[in-house]
Amino acid sequence: MTTVLTPASPLTAADRCDRCGAQAYLRVVLTSGGELLFCAHHGRKFEPELKKIAAEIQDETDRLTAVPAGAGEDER
Repeated sequence: MTTVLTPASPLTAADRCDRCGAQAYLRVVLTSGGELLFCAHHGRKFEPELKKIAAEIQDETDRLTAVPAGAGEDER
């Protein structure tokens, strides 16, 4: 997926995929105006079509594999 860095606010757990309702990790700003939100699965599935109509794509799918700060540390 081609990523364009935008000044848009980060996606949150409240942002849901327009296709299935799962948490959204991609925001697609359309050249015609408006935006679409997609989960990682549907973002990959529709990538070729989205690239044709997107002015910008905000891709936060890297958050799916990021290790949270403090993960793996012993809690004492």
